[in-house]
Amino acid sequence: MTVVAALLESRQALQALRRSLPRGGPTVVACRGAASLERVFTSRLVEAVVLAPHEPYLSDWRVLRERFPHIPIIVYAAFRPDDGALLLECYRQRVAGVLVEGVDDGVAGDVVARCSATAERRRALHDAPRALRLTSALQRSAWSALLDRPERPVRTSELARRLQVSREHLSRQFGAGDAPNLKRAIDLTRIAAAAQLLRNPGIDVRTVAKILHFASSGHLSATSRRIANVSPSGLAALGPRGVLGAFVRGNMRSRVA
Repeated sequence: MTVVAALLESRQALQALRRSLPRGGPTVVACRGAASLERVFTSRLVEAVVLAPHEPYLSDWRVLRERFPHIPIIVYAAFRPDDGALLLECYRQRVAGVLVEGVDDGVAGDVVARCSATAERRRALHDAPRALRLTSALQRSAWSALLDRPERPVRTSELARRLQVSREHLSRQFGAGDAPNLKRAIDLTRIAAAAQLLRNPGIDVRTVAKILHFASSGHLSATSRRIANVSPSGLAALGPRGVLGAFVRGNMRSRVA
């Protein structure tokens, strides 16, 4: 399950964040400082960081910013009318969103979801249904479900239960026409997520293999070459959209059905 890392000065804000996140979505991990954040970044699939933009929390984030520049940040605090300069500094730090404690508590989870790594990956892959020739409602629903869960290889039976169809029907219908088979689509979503993670210099190939539950770095490497024609070291330059392009250009169909 994905997580939201929180570095907040207010227990009320932390509780509001937990209450407002969508059911079945990411869990909130409360952190105490830069070292705690880094442990989360290198062990879990992080959707976003929600932090109070005051000291020492802002300094803790600055310590990590160069190593983890592509993890979305949302600032959440009881801002005062004279906090204009602070908010300007937040935007200079490329925050993805701002939440005002006591005003935005009820929608905090929705804002985090819109700014999350999953939402960013969805935007990068918005052309995927057309590019992959997913024309039926079932194909598109299955694809959408896969985008939400790249941290583990999804079992066909699990996905079929979620979509309320049989395993056999899902496998047969997903690969209908010129669409890739389901196993290949699953690998595509996971390599796209790997490409997104590897844009952060503080996350290496071995760490990505662990976060995304590949059997080993070698397994990640083999899957990357099969899907995107590059080793994991080349994924960061591609990004999720580039992975999709490489896949469509020559890797949509496996040799073995």
